[in-house]
Amino acid sequence: MVKVLRYLKPIRKDVALSMIFVVLGQLMTLVLPLLMSMIINNGIKNADMAYIKQVGLLMIAVSIVGVVISSFSSFYSSRTATSYSRILREKLFLKVETLSQSDIDTIGTPSLITRCTNDVKVMQDFVLQSMRMIISAPIMLVGGTIMAFFLNAKLAMIIFSVVPLIALVAFLAVKIVVPMFRKRQRMVDELNRTLREKLTGIRVIRAFNKEPFEDARFEARSEALSALVLKLQRMLAILLPIATVLGILALDALIYIATKNIDSLTDPQKITNTVGDLQAFVVYMIMIIFSLSMAAAMFVIVPRANISAKRIAQVLSLEPAIRDPEHPQQIEEDKRGQVEFRHVSFSYRSAAQKVLSDITFTAEKGKTTAIIGGTGSGKSSLINLIPRFYDATEGQVLFGGVDVRDLRQEDLHRRIGFVPQRSNLFSGTIEDNLRYGDENATEEQLNRAVDISQAREFIDELPKGLQSFVSQNVTNLSGGQKQRLSIARALVRDADLYIFDDSFSALDFITDARLRAALHAQIDATVLIVAQRVGTILDADKIIVLDNGKVVGEGKHAELVQSCPIYREIVESQLSKEALQ
Repeated sequence: MVKVLRYLKPIRKDVALSMIFVVLGQLMTLVLPLLMSMIINNGIKNADMAYIKQVGLLMIAVSIVGVVISSFSSFYSSRTATSYSRILREKLFLKVETLSQSDIDTIGTPSLITRCTNDVKVMQDFVLQSMRMIISAPIMLVGGTIMAFFLNAKLAMIIFSVVPLIALVAFLAVKIVVPMFRKRQRMVDELNRTLREKLTGIRVIRAFNKEPFEDARFEARSEALSALVLKLQRMLAILLPIATVLGILALDALIYIATKNIDSLTDPQKITNTVGDLQAFVVYMIMIIFSLSMAAAMFVIVPRANISAKRIAQVLSLEPAIRDPEHPQQIEEDKRGQVEFRHVSFSYRSAAQKVLSDITFTAEKGKTTAIIGGTGSGKSSLINLIPRFYDATEGQVLFGGVDVRDLRQEDLHRRIGFVPQRSNLFSGTIEDNLRYGDENATEEQLNRAVDISQAREFIDELPKGLQSFVSQNVTNLSGGQKQRLSIARALVRDADLYIFDDSFSALDFITDARLRAALHAQIDATVLIVAQRVGTILDADKIIVLDNGKVVGEGKHAELVQSCPIYREIVESQLSKEALQ
């Protein structure tokens, strides 16, 4: 927890002010019962109205000051907690941005979302409660004890007879509750995962009439979480009343003994009127009981926060699997855009078998290289190694004549225009999305990218053109339109290499052909195309054929038709016999 709480340092001024006001507020609270005792013991006994007014006005002044201090305490403690949660969320978000895809896969996207929201909220509540309880409880306990012993040591001993019992109840509750909190966080992760799958796959669910099945799956996990939370709340609901009842029983015993022995309990060397002492003593005992009850509650709050802190710290302390080199190199200018695979093998962390085995080929500078193969042959895995979304397990991936692991990631990504298999656009205008490629792009660059990607036709039909809004989850654009905007976004960047990961699959054949012709005519860079359709790669300068993670063919279309059975089989399944000639 210490690792996570250190992020309070940037707001240490607010923390200090909050603590100061809490301490001052508690001191004001401790003074009031003593003033009341003075009024009862001296003012009423002697019928001294001047004394009563004097001390009464002092009580009013102390109360007003206490209210003002409490207001400042609440303000600064709330500001501290919310500022702390903002810092934590920011740190988590920035940390996730540095993680590799394999790191994110290890933790899981739903779990990361839970840690950035639910766990941060737990820590926010913990800091808020700490400002108000962890600081005030000891002051009330110690201050009330000192004042109680000052008034009467014999009576003060009664209250401490229940302290071991309250501590025992809190200890047993912690032993039972902490494992339940851990389980609760895991179940929240699972529920978020189920909800995320349901929302992202809603069209598939509806298409297969699987709403009842998905509803039952979500309901089962939701009910399991609800049952666990209810069990936790029952435990917490029992803990505080038990501690309070024990304290009240001690208070009852105190009052009973005091009324039976009021004369013998009076110390003649001190104030002679025991009524005022007893009234103040009861208030201090209530303070002690309340502080003990708060301490018992913190026995549950602290372990819960500790679990969330560990989950947050796990992300913040995670060392990214992919990091920049200590001594980065610069690409060779005469090889700008060139991609070379040298005996590359790759496997995912959780996979027992290799996805890619001994891949060797070169994508020449300024030419188009295509990669084709059956489903699961490793095409996407292969191109993900170039921008270092993953690192090769064996061998080398070279870009511009330099191993990609020897380049700064920022420099590497700046030279690559990447179009992923899934078209990811963001809410905002079309222009906002295009400027992801280059925020400083000119109008001429934007229009050129739109023209090459064949997006001009549908953009001009929109009421606001480039200023048209892209809705959340891009529900107002078709699949082909989203692909063309994704391609335009990459083309806005003046890159040395453009990677298209099956980015033409939603385009009709005519649009596909026009787009490839525009690329060939206007883009002077290396182009790497992953495709399922043979028609997309017929005119490629080189075609790499993959099968089960291995290169089984390399060459142009006509050559591979004759020399590579797997490529010929793919062609025969898609094209007419005339295309094989």
